[in-house]
Amino acid sequence: MSGTILPKILALSIGLLAFNAAAGDAEDALTKELTECAAYYQIASNAIAAMNAPQMQAVGDRLKASGEQAVEIANKYQTEEYVNEAVLVATKQHKASMPNSKSLGPLMGKYKEKCKVVISQPDQRLDYWTMATM
Repeated sequence: MSGTILPKILALSIGLLAFNAAAGDAEDALTKELTECAAYYQIASNAIAAMNAPQMQAVGDRLKASGEQAVEIANKYQTEEYVNEAVLVATKQHKASMPNSKSLGPLMGKYKEKCKVVISQPDQRLDYWTMATM
C-alpha cells in the first residue's frame, strides 16, 4: 500500500509547487498592472492639478485616490519598496511615451478603462493572471 501512496503524494507535491509558482507569476503580473495604473493616475492627477482649473479639482482628486488605491492593492502582493520602485519605473516609461507633459491622450487610451477594471476587480484580475500564467 505504501508503494502506491508515495507516488501520489509526490505527484500532489509537484502539482502544488507548480501552482504556487503560477500564483507567484500571477501576483507579479497583477502587481505590474497595478503599478502601471498607479503611475498613470499620478501623471493624470498632476497634469490636472497643473491646469489650475477649479472645476477639474474633483477629477484630479479622484485620480489621485485611484492611484493610492492601486498602490495599496499592489502592496498586498509585493513589498512596499518593490511597489514604490515599480511605480517610479512605470512613471518614467509613461512620461517617455507621451508627446509632451500635457498630452494625456495616449495614456488615457491605454489605461483609462483597463485601470478601472484592475482596481475595481483585483481578485478577478488575479484569477485571470493565474490562468494566463499556468
